[in-house]
Amino acid sequence: MDTVSNVVGKARSAVLVDFGGVITSSVLEAFTDFGASLGGDPRLPLYLLGRDEPSRTLLSDHECGRIDAETFERGFSERLRVHGADVPAEGLTARMQAGMSIDQDMLALLGHLRAAGRPVAVVSNSFGTGTYDGVDLATVADVVVISAEVGIRKPSRRIYAIACERLGIHPEEAVMIDDLRHNLDGAARIGIGGVLHTGAADTRRQLAERFGITT
Repeated sequence: MDTVSNVVGKARSAVLVDFGGVITSSVLEAFTDFGASLGGDPRLPLYLLGRDEPSRTLLSDHECGRIDAETFERGFSERLRVHGADVPAEGLTARMQAGMSIDQDMLALLGHLRAAGRPVAVVSNSFGTGTYDGVDLATVADVVVISAEVGIRKPSRRIYAIACERLGIHPEEAVMIDDLRHNLDGAARIGIGGVLHTGAADTRRQLAERFGITT
């Protein structure tokens, strides 16, 4: 049986890909647009989710499936209210994501990768309800790993390991595409290569030039 040491020199052939911010347009921009709609500092939602400990805990618990979307919405609505933004809880996550759209160029790239025999796994931190509406993930990827379903979120190395196990590959054979550096850092801890996503054309170029993954 192969050991990790046996596969270190293997060419990378599989692709793990984030959903929000990669298969979709920017999550950060959508959340900032939502913040702007509140009439105050447009950076408030991102600030709270990144720096406010109660908000961070709500997000972590929701992404790991410990609380549902409605509980997150009630809690985050209260955190926004504490910071001067009076926002109804019902439908909050949908309003936060309203500015996001599906990137058809990325869907095409993933389709080309699979057509070329490259295994693809979606590895996504879940958020709200209806996040994946409009995309049949089963036609986009060979494997789909959603944080709330496995109880682990990025950047935990375990969620990447689950994706690799389900694809039947070693981590050293995979590349992760994500728009957040810390998620790539988590994947790198088990030997997965990383592409910091800014757009489909650049991601296609990086896959080819850095990892030899072509379509």
